[in-house]
Formats: sequence, C-alpha cells, structure tokens
Amino acid sequence: MSIGIECIIINNRIRVFLNKNKIKMKAFITGVTGQDGSYLLEFLLDKGYEVHAIIRRSSVFTSKRIPKKYWNHKNFKSYHGDLTDSSNLHTLISKIKPNEVYNLAAQSHVGVSFDVPEYTGEVDAIGTIRLLDAIRDTGVNTKFYQASTSELFGGIPGTEPQSETTPFYPKSPYGAAKLYSYWVTVNYRESYNMFACNGILFNHESPRRGETFVTKKITQAVAKIFKGEQDVLQLGNIDAKRDWGYAKDYVEMMWLMLQQDKPEDLVVATGKCYTIREFTEKAFKHVGITISWRGEGENEIGVDNNDGRILVKINSKYYRPAEVEFLLGDATKAKKVLGWESKTNIDELVKIMVDYDLAHNDYGFD
Repeated sequence: MSIGIECIIINNRIRVFLNKNKIKMKAFITGVTGQDGSYLLEFLLDKGYEVHAIIRRSSVFTSKRIPKKYWNHKNFKSYHGDLTDSSNLHTLISKIKPNEVYNLAAQSHVGVSFDVPEYTGEVDAIGTIRLLDAIRDTGVNTKFYQASTSELFGGIPGTEPQSETTPFYPKSPYGAAKLYSYWVTVNYRESYNMFACNGILFNHESPRRGETFVTKKITQAVAKIFKGEQDVLQLGNIDAKRDWGYAKDYVEMMWLMLQQDKPEDLVVATGKCYTIREFTEKAFKHVGITISWRGEGENEIGVDNNDGRILVKINSKYYRPAEVEFLLGDATKAKKVLGWESKTNIDELVKIMVDYDLAHNDYGFD
C-alpha cells in the first residue's frame, strides 16, 4: 500500500509526517464548540482527519461557532458527553480508539471562576484526570494534548517574560484548577509512559471569542458605539498587561505538539504585550475614533478626542478579587522545537475582530 507523506521544514530540517489523506487519522476533541475547538475542528478536517467530539446536552444549539460545511462534514461525528461523566468518556475512548486526544473543554472564564470555584475545579481539574484515566484504563494507544494557560503564572511583576521554567503562582480558581491539570498530565506521562503534553497558551482571541471576555467585549462595544447602538463601554482594570495572539494561529501549534517523537510542554505566545487600555485605543482607532483619558482610578474616563463624548467608564464590579497584572510569554522553545511563530500581530487581530463585529452581532464563525 502506498503511503503519502506531508513535509514541514522546521529549523532548516525537513520533518516528515504521515499524509492523513492516505492513512485516516482519528482525533477526539473536548470543547469542540468553543473558540479553540471550532478552529481545531476545521484544521483537522482540512488535513483529512476523522474527528470525533463530545458536546454537552443543551436545549439550544451550541454549534454557532462551527460553519455548516464542517458541522455537516462526512468525517465529523459528535456525541453527547461531558468531562464530569467518566463512564461516558471510557465508552467513547474505547469505541473510537483515537490517535490523538485534544482536551480543550473547560469553564474558561477567569472572573466567573471566583463565582463557581467548585464547578471550575470539577471540570477543569478533575475532568482532565477522568479523561487521562479513560485513556489509560482502555489501553488505547493515543497522544494527549492538554490545553493549559498562562494563568498558571499569575502575572507576578518581575517574572516576565514567562517561559516553561517560570514558577507557577495561579491567582484564581481557574488558574488553580488548570495547575492541577498541568501537573497531573506531567505525572501520567512520567508514571505511565503516556504521550501527554501541555500547551501553555497565552491569551488568544478571535471573532469567535465569547462575549464576556474582555477583548470581545471591547470590539463588540466599539462596533455598537460606532453604529449608534451603544453609548458607553464599561471596563475594570485597564492597566492589566496581556500577550494577545490569534486563536486560529494557535491551533496549528496544538497539532504540531502531537506530531513530535516525544511529548514536551511548551509556551505558546507572541512575545509582545499590551494593556487593556491600549487594546481599547486600537479598537476605537480602527473606526476612526481617538480616545483621550481623563481622571484616575475608578473615576477615569475615556473620551472621544473629537467631540468630547464619554465612551469608556471604569466599573469596579469588573475588578477581580486577585488581579493578574502582567502576562508576557517567551515562546523561544516552541520556535526551536517546532519552528512555530505567531503569524498575526495585535493590529491585525484588532482589525479582524472589529470588522467582524461591525458586520455581525454575535460570536459566530468568521
């Protein structure tokens, strides 16, 4: 039987992978209806994968982020399931026997994790070990990717740029739950010789980002203000610094991590950071509005430099009990090992998101 190959040049060396159009690879995704999961689904289907995914039962359709041509793709199959149901996970892993498992499902909102810390731990922490145990107990030979996060670092000033060797200091229930998932992934790799790795992804955004996340909140508000549908954007800590990339770029990195000969944990980031204040300014600038800042603290406002309209206000209800001040990633190892670099800069990202929100009023597919 002829076997096709796929070649990728990494650090001036040619890496050869099996061509998925010749040998059908099977992937299992949790969190497929989320931002990252929807992009990963498209990426894998375009590579010829057979993709299986679990979707939580809901009374409304939750597939809004997935274009119909992918949702109805002949190589995609979804199942009702949840990371809180270990028997369901065992059954599906045993039945599907995937070559690759991508665990992207989570209660992923940092602020909300303070309101629902127990649920966050149940899904984001214990859910991971349920999936790892399903793989181990069924004996399926697969590679496991765990979606980790820059929230592990806590953004302590003086620790930036954060790399794979930076000490962890999570400052939210979400970060703490993800810390458990990180270490249990490492533990199962070392204890049971499993191919299991963590992708420590710094902030990554897109038009598919949920509406309660600050970047989407900003770009959506800017679009509505520009169209006369909203008066003011309310924000919390606008001086928090983040390393923002484009989610569509980052899913390639997830896949590349599982194409290696040995599992490694890698930071995925752009290496550049901006404040929420700067992100806001860039979003308004894209629609021709220059923001000037007046006042301090909770009394600070952002006004239209042209007509003096108040467009941004600070609302203390958006402050978190513990703030993560400074996240800046060092993806040197990822570049060295995989030849990966972020392709989309902050200005391009803002443009993509604002343009989408000018044309739509949702978080659907772009």
